[in-house]
Amino acid sequence: MVEDVAVHAFEVPVDGPDGLEEDGTLRWDSTTLVLVEARSGGRTGIGYTYGDVSVAAFVRSKLAPAVRDASALDPPAAWERMFAGIRNAGRPGVGAMAVSAVDIALWDLKARLLGVPLVTALPAFHDRVPVYGSGGFTNYSLDRLTTQLGGWVEQGIPRVKLKTSRRPADDPRRLTAVREAIGSGAELFADANGALTRKEALYWAHRLAAEWDVRWFEEPVPSDDTAGLRLVRERGPGRTEIAAGEYGFVLKDFADLLAGPAVDCLQADVTRCGGVTGVLQVAGLAAAHQIDLSAHCAPAVSAHAFCAVRRLRHLEYFHDHVRVEHLLFDGNLGPVDGALRPDTGRPGLGLEVRWDDAEPYRVYGSRPA
Repeated sequence: MVEDVAVHAFEVPVDGPDGLEEDGTLRWDSTTLVLVEARSGGRTGIGYTYGDVSVAAFVRSKLAPAVRDASALDPPAAWERMFAGIRNAGRPGVGAMAVSAVDIALWDLKARLLGVPLVTALPAFHDRVPVYGSGGFTNYSLDRLTTQLGGWVEQGIPRVKLKTSRRPADDPRRLTAVREAIGSGAELFADANGALTRKEALYWAHRLAAEWDVRWFEEPVPSDDTAGLRLVRERGPGRTEIAAGEYGFVLKDFADLLAGPAVDCLQADVTRCGGVTGVLQVAGLAAAHQIDLSAHCAPAVSAHAFCAVRRLRHLEYFHDHVRVEHLLFDGNLGPVDGALRPDTGRPGLGLEVRWDDAEPYRVYGSRPA
C-alpha cells in the first residue's frame, strides 16, 4: 500500500532575454515544477507537473490523504479515488494537474516495486517517441531564434516549432530566417497559442503554408473555441494540420476537440490530463476517432507514457522543460535520431532527484531527511 506522499515545488528562472520569455498570449519569468513523492515497500516513486505553487498545496490538502493506504500496484484505482474526492474542490485546472503529478508518482512507484522501467509496466505499442524541437519564443532575437531551431535540426531532429502571432507584422521575417536556417527538408511548425481571431487565423494558415511550407498550425485560435478551430481546419490549406489539446484537463475536453473534428492531430499533456492513467484514456478516444495523438512537453515522463499510445505522432521537446528537468533530475533522456527511447535498464521513469541542485529553487516543502 501507499505509505506516504510528500510534495515539493521548485521555481526556476527562465533564460530568455532580460529574464523573460513570451508567446502569442503570455509572458513569464520562471517555470515552476511541482514534485510528488509516493513511498511504499522501501521504494519511492516520483511524479510532477508544471504549474503554480498552489498545485502543491492542493496535493497536500486533498490528494495525499486520499491515496494513503491505497494499493501501490493499482494506480488507476487511486486515480478514480482522487478525482472523486475533488468533485467540490474542482477537477479541471489545478485539480487535474495535482492528480496528474500524484498519478505519475504512483505509476513510477509501481514500476520500481516491480523492478521494471515504466514503459514495460504499460501496454506499450512503441519503444521510442519521435520529437520536435520547440521554443522559438517571440522575444528571441533572430540570431537566437535561428541558432536554437537550426541547432535542433543539426542534432538530427527533423521538425521544429516557433511561437508566432504576438506581433504578426514581425512574423514574416522570423519565419523566413528560420526556414533559411533549417533548410527545405526539415518540417516547420507554428504555434499561435490562441492569439488570433478566426479570420486572422484563416489568413495566416494560408500564408504560412504558401510562403514557408508550414503544415502544423497549433492553437491558431483559443483551444476552447472549437468552432473556430473547426473553421480553420475545414477552410485552411489542405496540407495544413490544425492541432490543440494541451489544455485538456478532463476527458470531455478531448471529446469536444474530436467532435467534428476540430483538429487534425490531438495533443495531450501527461502533467495536466490526469497523468499516465489520463493519457491512456485519451489515447483510446483518439484511436476511436482515427486521429493521432501528440505529446505536449514534460519529456522525461512523456517518453514512457506515450509509448502506450497506439496512434502516436510525436512529442514536443520543449526548451523550458528540457532545461528544468536536466537541472533537477539525473537519468534524463536525449534525442537520438530524432526520438526519445526510454532507458530499459533503469526502473520506473529512470529519474533521481538532484536534491543539492534543486534546493536553491525550492518554494514549497522540505528536503527529505
